[in-house]
Amino acid sequence: MNVAQAGLLNRTITVRRRVDSPDGAGGYTTTWAAVGMVPGRLSQPTDDQRTTGGQDGSDLTQPVYLAPDADVRRGDELHVDGLVLEVLATFGPSEPVYLRADCRSRQTEGGTPWPAG
Repeated sequence: MNVAQAGLLNRTITVRRRVDSPDGAGGYTTTWAAVGMVPGRLSQPTDDQRTTGGQDGSDLTQPVYLAPDADVRRGDELHVDGLVLEVLATFGPSEPVYLRADCRSRQTEGGTPWPAG
C-alpha cells in the first residue's frame, strides 16, 4: 500500500473475533477477543441506507476498506466510532491494494446507523 492509499484509511477499527470454549457441561461459552486495531475506511451511506438506517431492527450492509494485510475474516466484528459491524465476507482485488470487508449492522432503538465524519 502506498502513502496516498494509506492516507485514505482514515479510521481506527477494532477487530474482535469469536472464541468458543468448553463449559465443562457439554456445551460452549462464547466470548469475543480483541484481535487488534487496523486502519480502515467506511463508505458513505446510500440514500436508501440513510432512510432505513434509523428504523429499529433494520439490517444495513456496509463495505469497509482495510489494508491488504489486515487480519479480518468472516464472522469477525469490526468496532468503529460506536458502530458494531459483522463481517459477512472479505474480498481483495487481483493486486493487493486493499481488503474489502462486506459487513452488516443491525439497528437498535436509539442506535446511530452511521458514525460521524
